[in-house]
Amino acid sequence: MRVPFIKMHGLGNDFVVLDARTDAIPPISNALAAALADRNTGIGCDQLILLEPSSTADLRMRIFNHDGGEVQACGNATRAVGKLLGKSGTVETLGGLLQVDPASSGIAVDMGEPRFEWDQIPLAYPMDTHHMPVAWDMLDNPTAVNVGNPHVIFFVADNQAIELDRLGPEIEHDALFPERINVNVATVQNRQRIALRVWERGAGETRACGTGACATAIGAMRRGLVDRAVTIALAGGDLLIEWTEAGRIRMTGPATESFRGTFESADFGG
Repeated sequence: MRVPFIKMHGLGNDFVVLDARTDAIPPISNALAAALADRNTGIGCDQLILLEPSSTADLRMRIFNHDGGEVQACGNATRAVGKLLGKSGTVETLGGLLQVDPASSGIAVDMGEPRFEWDQIPLAYPMDTHHMPVAWDMLDNPTAVNVGNPHVIFFVADNQAIELDRLGPEIEHDALFPERINVNVATVQNRQRIALRVWERGAGETRACGTGACATAIGAMRRGLVDRAVTIALAGGDLLIEWTEAGRIRMTGPATESFRGTFESADFGG
């Protein structure tokens, strides 16, 4: 069975999108998702995105990381799905219902309200998530925010000097985080701009992470380091993050379709 796919990216965070809203496709197992995401033997991507019908929204989006594990949310993927939708609408995810709208600079996504309680991150035991009394080498005093995905954020003088390829997986798999964690290292450049690197659980360091940008912006705003609207500068480009007076997060940035193709599901164990 040949299965159509769409290759897309948001600031270099790339996706293979499978659309099962109208046409049946083979069941997507963790193993099949990982095989398709493999950059040497598969199509190659950071995340596999599966679109399905929804009874509560315009469509349902399921997200599988590079290692095949399913996660709750992905901001960049939501913008890509918003581009495919081609109009204002709602997207059902494991992390909640998201609103997408066309914008002059791409696609705007209402990411909902941030969560800060220790058991909402979640952590393994109670702890102040605003200033966490923990450290890994030179990374200390982080803040934790759940924006559909769990994130821990470290504010540092120079995020390029951090050995994220070493510390990222160590923190991701620490017993403090029972569902693992996304690791952000951020440098506040001024009150309107933050430079960010993100180690995504199950994917490694990526060129952009929408939920990481949201979590980092909220963490910096809570600490009074930036204004309520801030540009997050990632390797792949910039995202605008706003924390509205209503308490909701609005993320705006580009999404791009790269190409379309098909694959034989049996070649990947489907």
